[in-house]
Amino acid sequence: MAKPIIAIVGRPNVGKSTLFNKLIGERRSIVEDTPGVTRDRIYGECEWNGRRMTVIDTGGIEPKTDDNILKSMRLQAEIAIESADVIVFMTDVKAGLVADDRDIAVMLKKSGKPVILCVNKCDRVGQPPYEYYEFFELGYEEDPIVLSSLHGTGTGDLLDAVIKNLPSETEEEEENDRIKIAVIGKPNAGKSSLINRILGSDRMIVSPIAGTTRDAVDTNIDNSHGKYTLIDTAGIRRSAKVNDRIEKYSVLRAHMAVERADVCFLVIDATEGITEQDEKIAGIAHETGKPCIIAVNKWDAIEKDGGTYEEYRKDIYNSLSYMTYAPMITLSAKTGQRVDNLFELVNTAYEHSCLRIGTGALNDVLREAMERVQPPSDKGKRLKIYYMTQVSVCPPTFVIFCNDVELFHFSYRRYIENTLRTVFDFSGTPINIVIRERGED
Repeated sequence: MAKPIIAIVGRPNVGKSTLFNKLIGERRSIVEDTPGVTRDRIYGECEWNGRRMTVIDTGGIEPKTDDNILKSMRLQAEIAIESADVIVFMTDVKAGLVADDRDIAVMLKKSGKPVILCVNKCDRVGQPPYEYYEFFELGYEEDPIVLSSLHGTGTGDLLDAVIKNLPSETEEEEENDRIKIAVIGKPNAGKSSLINRILGSDRMIVSPIAGTTRDAVDTNIDNSHGKYTLIDTAGIRRSAKVNDRIEKYSVLRAHMAVERADVCFLVIDATEGITEQDEKIAGIAHETGKPCIIAVNKWDAIEKDGGTYEEYRKDIYNSLSYMTYAPMITLSAKTGQRVDNLFELVNTAYEHSCLRIGTGALNDVLREAMERVQPPSDKGKRLKIYYMTQVSVCPPTFVIFCNDVELFHFSYRRYIENTLRTVFDFSGTPINIVIRERGED
């Protein structure tokens, strides 16, 4: 289930990426003394006092700029702010309080999110420099946290403040009882109509004009199948058509919706069939490791004969050859045909994405698979597979230890994956198989 999200924001070159790397314990963000190096949102995980959090590093915010790259960086930061549970607002004591800091503070206050103000680059031990006290002008209730992201001093105080501002674990568990479903697809495929049919109301704006839904909208629904949160997203257009600010924002919002979902509905327009753009959108869900249901909408508008369904099925899985694990269902948001059946598929896909298999059972299956099909060899050297273990869920991820990674051909990896799917039934969810040589970390 989703972890609380912490967004690190501020002007360029105040030390956000250095703090990010310190918190997640690895050098994932590029750290360079040039404003604007971090252009996109970068994600990592952090744990403090038993609470696991997702940390987002963002590009620096220039509140007033005509530079296209800086505008794009601001959009990325805005998305991080919207999705965050707590915002860490970083400033630079060496630069002092500047006009852009004040503008960012106003923007953050409008967000309504908890904000923790940090004054970075206080590198000397002891009393903070005189310039630190300038930042009290920003008017936050709590004193700014004295921080040195370079040396790591003050990070404990920062994380304590973050935990204090997070929802309680009880509230988090109650929210995590819901399966989050991102409804994705091209503009005008019928995503909002599908949600309206599920909800039994016209909560979403439905229009024949493609791209009417600009934002990602969350709606809770409880039914006989369980508790869910539906995330409606703006249709994802082809890149060539994404040229205005609002459309770029919508694409980023859709990506974020997939990232925080537990399951995705990929809505395909039956009147158009599977398209290249559908393939790209499906790839977002697949690469993010999300279970997916392929919902072929507007089935009522199709002239059918005895082979129509199989023809559609063949075309879709030919195009989405990497996603044959995803069940396909034909439906009509307009008439309600088979819409209720979606939730049984959601529950199954989600259950399978959370499935954990014991190491003993895995290795029994692995041995039998190796007996049926011998591991490959190359130039007289045979692949030796020692054992397999599952390391995580959502999606299920397995590590196989062997003598030589180079000998583990893609075809044999696919054979092992298909064997796991046959024996344990991972329908609906992607699974990851990582190959390591014994002795690797």
